[in-house]
Amino acid sequence: MKVLLICITFSLIVLPATFFSSNQTRQPLPPMENPHIVVKKKQRLLQIFDGEKLVRKYKIGLGFAPLADKQIEGDGKTPEGTFYVFTKNDRSRFFLSLGVSYPNVEDARRGLKNKIITAEEYEAIVKATGKKQMPPQKTALGGEIYIHGGGTTSDWTDGCVALQNEEMKEIFDAIPVGAKVRILP
Repeated sequence: MKVLLICITFSLIVLPATFFSSNQTRQPLPPMENPHIVVKKKQRLLQIFDGEKLVRKYKIGLGFAPLADKQIEGDGKTPEGTFYVFTKNDRSRFFLSLGVSYPNVEDARRGLKNKIITAEEYEAIVKATGKKQMPPQKTALGGEIYIHGGGTTSDWTDGCVALQNEEMKEIFDAIPVGAKVRILP
């Protein structure tokens, strides 16, 4: 009985106090002149930089088959390379999201060489990325890669980068369309 009373007291006093104090001490991301994102897949880490200065880092979840670079639609891999944010979606199925410009020109070259995409699809990807627009999302290379909320308890996405919702809110508010996104192995 005494142990139960201690557990209840701990749950009612200590845990809420810890929760609220950690939320109150977290500062919003500062205004940034050159914000960009670096994702380190192996470390399950997303970093926000302003120029060369590391501003904040977050734990992440990835695609359900996170090792190696994305090759084709449905492989569950998170792509690697240099991309940009092509859109911000405040009505995402996964809280908030930033669209990542996958496939990029390097992915398109590989896809064309390996006969995964057509010459027309290759040209459409090159044209869109040249204008920093959304590249075609429905080719055999895959698409619809986002940085979004929904939690980080496991590698559960179809290739996206997932964060806790409150962390996604910070990033969503601070990162503009056009910001660079580097995804490393």
